[in-house]
Amino acid sequence: MIKIRPVSDIMTMKVVTVSRSDELETAEHLFKKHKIRHIPVVSGDIIVGILSYTDLLRISFADAIDEDESTVDTIVYNMFTIEQVMAKNVISVQSDSTIKDVAEILAKREFHAIPVVDDGKLVGIVTTTDLINYLLDQF
Repeated sequence: MIKIRPVSDIMTMKVVTVSRSDELETAEHLFKKHKIRHIPVVSGDIIVGILSYTDLLRISFADAIDEDESTVDTIVYNMFTIEQVMAKNVISVQSDSTIKDVAEILAKREFHAIPVVDDGKLVGIVTTTDLINYLLDQF
């Protein structure tokens, strides 16, 4: 296993994002449409937070519906904004950070996605799934 490979080798570069002014219903739709669990919240290209599917589950009854269902009861979503629900103190890495460094962060923290930011601009996202797939490729 090569330990000095950069995270840019395994990160997702086409990142699905939302803005603070988007509706939580929009985020729910994006989670399901793209089959993802984390969405960076941006202002332009600048990351200002991250929203996880778990964040939505905490405020809704979304876990009571079928994952394949495309409609959601939005009553609870109308009570909150993305800014109220998102994680604000986001840890990020640069694209030249090593995969090992990212693995250490994910192993020590209680989150499963890290935005990749170069020169203040969001350029990708790396998740525990990306890391596991990388490790599986090593066998």
